[in-house]
Amino acid sequence: MARVVIRNLNKTFDGFHAVKNVNLDINDKEFVVLVGPSGCGKTTTLRMVAGLESISSGEILIGDKVVNELPPMDRDIAMVFQNYALYPHMNVYDNMAFGLKMRRFGRPEIDARVQAAAEILGIQAQLQRKPRQLSGGQRQRVALGRAIVRHPKVFLFDEPLSNLDAKLRVQMRVEIKKIHTRLGTTAIYVTHDQVEAMTLGDRVVVMKDGVVQQVGEPLELYNAPANRFVAGFIGSPAMNFATVTIVADADGPLWAHNDGIHIRLPAEITGRLRQHVGEAVTLGIRPEDLRVASSSDPADLAFDAVVEVVEKLGSEILLDVKVGPSTMAASVEPTVRAKVRDQLRLALNPDRLYFFDGASQAAI
Repeated sequence: MARVVIRNLNKTFDGFHAVKNVNLDINDKEFVVLVGPSGCGKTTTLRMVAGLESISSGEILIGDKVVNELPPMDRDIAMVFQNYALYPHMNVYDNMAFGLKMRRFGRPEIDARVQAAAEILGIQAQLQRKPRQLSGGQRQRVALGRAIVRHPKVFLFDEPLSNLDAKLRVQMRVEIKKIHTRLGTTAIYVTHDQVEAMTLGDRVVVMKDGVVQQVGEPLELYNAPANRFVAGFIGSPAMNFATVTIVADADGPLWAHNDGIHIRLPAEITGRLRQHVGEAVTLGIRPEDLRVASSSDPADLAFDAVVEVVEKLGSEILLDVKVGPSTMAASVEPTVRAKVRDQLRLALNPDRLYFFDGASQAAI
């Protein structure tokens, strides 16, 4: 396997700057996920690593070798695409063996590699079937097997689960993680699904408009987002945001205030917010950090809300509520009885508040 180094990588299409000064160090055997909305540059970055897209400027190293000018076949990578790209007239065995045959491997070596990959993926019984006889999940396993038999230095995944239904996506996520653990490969995985990113990645790279917003372990991104975009993108349901003004009392405490919210800020965060007194900033609260208030909750850590939508999910209830000028989501216990237009008082976890600069949107 190999380390992948990306230095000052740029890609321009007819004057459009699609990827902007991307710098990444991906360690040997690490599983790194590139995540972001459509058009953020994640797939273009992956295709430049694969050699399927030319580089406008910058440098890519696989192992210790600069691969900028190398064709894909000489980069010792294997790629799994969004569409399975299987040959319909070939059976599973021949689909998996095709790349090895093109590289003139001997028959015993090809058979050993295909059988070993089929065992890893649990598709031994499908080796003589044609792709049309397989389910979506089985076809995706064949596509994975075709990459595994190559024994590449780096695996590249371009949204490989997008065409599967929700249940099968979860199953295949688990399978891909097991395969990575078993093979100990270096892997770069592209997805727009932040749940996939959080569950698969050793580290996650969040991108927006061609720019890397933050790189970190999944829980690091969840607990300490660098800016409002990362905070809103990572986590499901998404973080709630409200514009508030930081207000100071004469005796010292700070308050976050708007037409629907007036909460006292914990002493632990007043130091970094005191310079923003009198300014409008963005308050972030995750839905799981809101609950229906009880009589024991401090009045200055709760606010009134009107229920607009009730989503009963079994293990939890999601409430979409109106809080002054803001709309928020609250993840509450399934025992809560709430109906549309009910007025509730919601309490928040004061240790889980996030604040972002009103102008730069950077975390405060």
